[in-house]
Amino acid sequence: MEFDYVIVGGGSAGSVLAARLSENPSVTVCLLEAGGDGKGILVRAPLGIVAMLPGRPKINNWAFETVPQPGLGGRRGYQPRGRALGGSSALNAMLYVRGHPSDYDDWARSGCDGWGWSDVLPIFRRSERNVRGSDEFHGASGPLEVAEQRSPREISRAFIDAAAEVQIRRNDDFNGPEQEGAGLYQVTQFWRDGKQGERCSVAAAYLHPVMNRPNLEVITGAHVTKVVLEGLRAAGVAYRKGRDEHEIRARAEVILCGGAFNSPQLLMLSGVGPGGHLRARGVEVVKDLPGVGQNLQDHLDFIYAAKTRDTDVLGLGAVGAFKLIRDMLKWRRDGTGIVASPGAEGGAFVKSDPGLDRPDLQLHFVAALVDDHSRKLHMGYGYSCHVCVLRPFSRGEVGLDAPDPMRAPRIDPKYLSDPRDEDLLLKGVRITREIMDAPSLRRYRLKEVYTRDGMSDAELMEHIRARADTIYHPVGTCRMGRDNMAVTDPELRVHGVQALRVVDASVMPTLIGGNTNAPTVMIAEKAADMIRVAANA
Repeated sequence: MEFDYVIVGGGSAGSVLAARLSENPSVTVCLLEAGGDGKGILVRAPLGIVAMLPGRPKINNWAFETVPQPGLGGRRGYQPRGRALGGSSALNAMLYVRGHPSDYDDWARSGCDGWGWSDVLPIFRRSERNVRGSDEFHGASGPLEVAEQRSPREISRAFIDAAAEVQIRRNDDFNGPEQEGAGLYQVTQFWRDGKQGERCSVAAAYLHPVMNRPNLEVITGAHVTKVVLEGLRAAGVAYRKGRDEHEIRARAEVILCGGAFNSPQLLMLSGVGPGGHLRARGVEVVKDLPGVGQNLQDHLDFIYAAKTRDTDVLGLGAVGAFKLIRDMLKWRRDGTGIVASPGAEGGAFVKSDPGLDRPDLQLHFVAALVDDHSRKLHMGYGYSCHVCVLRPFSRGEVGLDAPDPMRAPRIDPKYLSDPRDEDLLLKGVRITREIMDAPSLRRYRLKEVYTRDGMSDAELMEHIRARADTIYHPVGTCRMGRDNMAVTDPELRVHGVQALRVVDASVMPTLIGGNTNAPTVMIAEKAADMIRVAANA
């Protein structure tokens, strides 16, 4: 088979690209996705994340692990990533956060022309259909539905009150004129047309409505094993579906949308990457590109956890079970109740030092006791608050353990390898505990699960190393730029290889100050524009 564009990976970026490029009926597009169609009830019901996230069993989830992390006491980290159309937007907390405007200006200053805030804001607005309507910061006619939460818990509102009690102001729009403050997150959730309360994954927003286009072929269950290179030009891809091997040709371009782990892995499997690393693993080097897999950045997350007598949260007990069954029926009827909850209902962007020009810490308040990615369960009821350093200094890498495309990539985030991240995360934990101890939240607390009052910095740091892990925002491993370690140029074309682009979070030069799904949608929308311009040049 032959198409104009072959897209590898049907996650957030791939779904956007397939939909946008196939708008032109004279262009043919093939999208290959290793997982399923992303339409099941566990995806549509926001609370389905509880079943998918732990990876036991692996439902719509690659469920990767890192190599042992010295900064985390030698533990292996867990890295859930979406494996279905919609990618990680099929199993995330649905939070719609763009980051701070200065993050994008930083990209532009680093040599990525066209990626400053004034360049990307119109694309963010174009992509969203915000329930609040259109204004300077928001759009109301895009495919991605952005909603207010259907029925947030009272304890989440208490989190906002508690933040105010420690001088953190209320903020009702983290994507508005100011990011700093505490409030309820907006979510990527359907709010109209009979789907109210369902998850609006990027596939549900962009791809599912157009999959009947005659010029668009979507193949699920297709594990791409390499990019077919003819000299230094991408001519197509090879993939495995079941036990059968296939090859698809691309007349115009091959576009990798596998994310921060799978895109660099596929480049390396295809002979594009650090020459020494590839040769040591038996891969023939086609293009020695040293930056492939380098520059991995992620938000390391620490969780404050507490027990409560309040049963208006997600918990394990007879009352909670009855309420959950009741709310399942309620969600099917009108899209409300705890089944519609993103879990992480409240949040805050705060500064570790008042003199900073932008927040450097983010909090996610969860109306449930979340421990080890929901893999460790606690009887009874509780709540938790996550805190992460928004712009970590530590840099990790993604590589190959072997030239086997069916093996997971080697993931080494090198968490806390830079001592500055230790200091910032410790400050973040202190601020989080201050909020949790404010009157509006203290009244909910029965007891803390792990931490306690009076812990020294050394004791807290030991505890951080024992329990911290990702909050699911890996980026940077195919970063754009113009220097020798850049993998793609600002047009997202792979340096030194023709007809090959990478379009996903891996191209981010630096991690943005917030959740990464909305920025990934923006990157793909912008890439679609650039690809169309290149085709007409």
